[in-house]
Amino acid sequence: MEEKAYKVMGITGGLNITLGILAIVAGVAGGVLLIVGGGRLLAAKSKLLF
Repeated sequence: MEEKAYKVMGITGGLNITLGILAIVAGVAGGVLLIVGGGRLLAAKSKLLF
């Protein structure tokens, strides 16, 4: 019975690490896209009319 618990904990730990890495990558990619979009808006600020 104990071996099964350790196996499940190992799988869960690996899944948590994988999801954490994916969350970090998605956050960095989203941040880069926001910075690029803001830079484009600042560059075109003189051309915008309201």
